[in-house]
Parts: sequence; C-alpha cells; structure tokens
Amino acid sequence: MARTTHPERHRIDRIGWLRAAVLGANDGIVSTASLLVGVAAASAGRSELMVAGVAGLMAGAMSMAAGEYVSVSSQSDTELADLAREREELRTQPEVEQRELALIYEARGLTPALAAQVAEQLSATDALGAHARDELGISVNMAARPLQAALASGITFTAGALLPLLTAWVTPAPYLVVTIGGISLMGLVALGALAARVGGAPVAKAAARVAFWGVLAMGLTAGVGKLFGTVA
Repeated sequence: MARTTHPERHRIDRIGWLRAAVLGANDGIVSTASLLVGVAAASAGRSELMVAGVAGLMAGAMSMAAGEYVSVSSQSDTELADLAREREELRTQPEVEQRELALIYEARGLTPALAAQVAEQLSATDALGAHARDELGISVNMAARPLQAALASGITFTAGALLPLLTAWVTPAPYLVVTIGGISLMGLVALGALAARVGGAPVAKAAARVAFWGVLAMGLTAGVGKLFGTVA
C-alpha cells in the first residue's frame, strides 16, 4: 500500500506567540515614537527627551509583560476550570457525556449512527481530549501560555521601542520630529509585513494597517506637544 504524506503547512500553531510578539513590537514602536515626537515637538532638550524615552520604554515593557501575563493567566484559569469540570462529569456520567459528544458530531453533519460510533471510539481512547477539543474548543495549539506571552510581549516591546529611541539619540535636534516619525513608520511597515509573512496573511493589508495607526498616534502626540510647548 502506497504511503501518503500531508504536504500542507499550517500556521495556526504560531498564533499564541505571534500575536503577543507583534502586539509588543508594534506597541513599542508606536508608543515610544509618539512619546518622543510629542516631547520633541514641545521643544524639550535632548536630555529630557532621552529620559522620557527610556522611562517610556521601561514602563511600557513592564506594562505589556504584566498585562499579557494577567490576561492569559485568566484565560488559562478558565480553561483549567472547564477541563476539571469536564473530567468530573466524565467520571460520574460517562454515558451522558458520550451522547453529548455524539450530538456534537451529528450537528456537524454525521449520521446519528456514525456520530455515535465516532463518539464511542474517541471516548474509549481519550474522552477528555475529545471533549476539550470538540465541546470546549480547547486545543494544544491554542492553549493559553501566560509566561510565553508575557516574555514575548516584554522583549518585543523593548526591541520595538529601541528603534525610535536610538533614532532620537543620533538625530540632530532640528530634525527630531521628522526623523523619528519617518524611521518609526518604516519600522512599523516592515513589522506589519513580516508578521503577515510569518502568519500567511496579505502583506500589503497588514503593512498599511499598522502604518495608518502609527501615523495617527504620532500625529496626535506631535500636535499636543506643539500646542503645550507653545503655551509654555
């Protein structure tokens, strides 16, 4: 009998860390660049600008890491509680749970007889796994990983924030706003394109999306900085 292979390559297994990494890097660039552009537009000195940038980097990285950890931990707690409840129901009423599984497969298009057979066989091998996947929607690829999400967000936020921060460090004072904004915008476009490429999504759409929000954020903070700098 000829052996077959499964040539398709799916990217869903990357969604957990990819989401946290893209969010962290994007926020690092946008928030730090916006902060620096706003401070620079207010005609602050370079020392004040760098202090604001470094403080924004540290605060943002810790906030992103902590926020991701708390958020994903809450998701993980909910998943574990649902699994514990399902495990207890399988122990106390296995026949009811098997029938529930069969009804799920019937709703997906299987005949009642085939659905009952599939539910019986899956229940005999890994009943909890079958209910987790088909009743609760919990899979290995999508399971919550709080520490992974926190580390990915904190590290990538720092990496993203370094781009506008280093730009501000080496750019002459008269060109700070334009240079920080331009370099950061290029970084955002590259990040959006890379994330789309890794995730198998349309590159142009992703790049345009992050560029739009980046320009909006930096434009608003530059306006605020200019306004308050003029008032002062």
